[in-house]
Amino acid sequence: MALAHVRLPMSFDVARLQADLAGIRPEEWTAHFNTSYYDGLWSGIALRTTEGAHVPLYPDPTKSTYVDLPVLERCPYIAEVLAAFHCPLQLVRLLKLSPGSNIKEHSDYNLSYEDGEVRVHIPIQTNPAVEFVVDGEPLPMGEGECWYINFNLPHRIHNRGATDRVHLVVDCVLNDWLRGLFPPE
Repeated sequence: MALAHVRLPMSFDVARLQADLAGIRPEEWTAHFNTSYYDGLWSGIALRTTEGAHVPLYPDPTKSTYVDLPVLERCPYIAEVLAAFHCPLQLVRLLKLSPGSNIKEHSDYNLSYEDGEVRVHIPIQTNPAVEFVVDGEPLPMGEGECWYINFNLPHRIHNRGATDRVHLVVDCVLNDWLRGLFPPE
């Protein structure tokens, strides 16, 4: 049976993550393209994407080479966080869900441990009123924690709080190092 989620044995300095986040300018955030997936404001900024992507927030599926974007140079601690991942990194983004906004329940494709592509969430800014539900189960995540989530399963998010919810989202290729962070099979 596929794991729905796992808190990985890594955690990061919240104050340093939030300091990097503070350096992102409001005009740098891009609204999510799939407006049928959400109500309110769901936006992001790519830190790493496919080489030559026309819209950096969404990788070009015809490309396989990923590159760091200039905005990552202004986020030195996030660059340190990424260096702690001893596996190939693909798309890396900051994703923000504004107060009162919600991402409707949906399932993604090929985003699970079993598929060999692991999506990791590291909450940078959140609040107790964020409702993140995976396969019908609430998943409270704390700032600075590191979580694998199987996005092939139905999931939804509602920010019922008064502050933005911002996660660092890292798409990783499963290798032996990353496999070692998971519970034994």
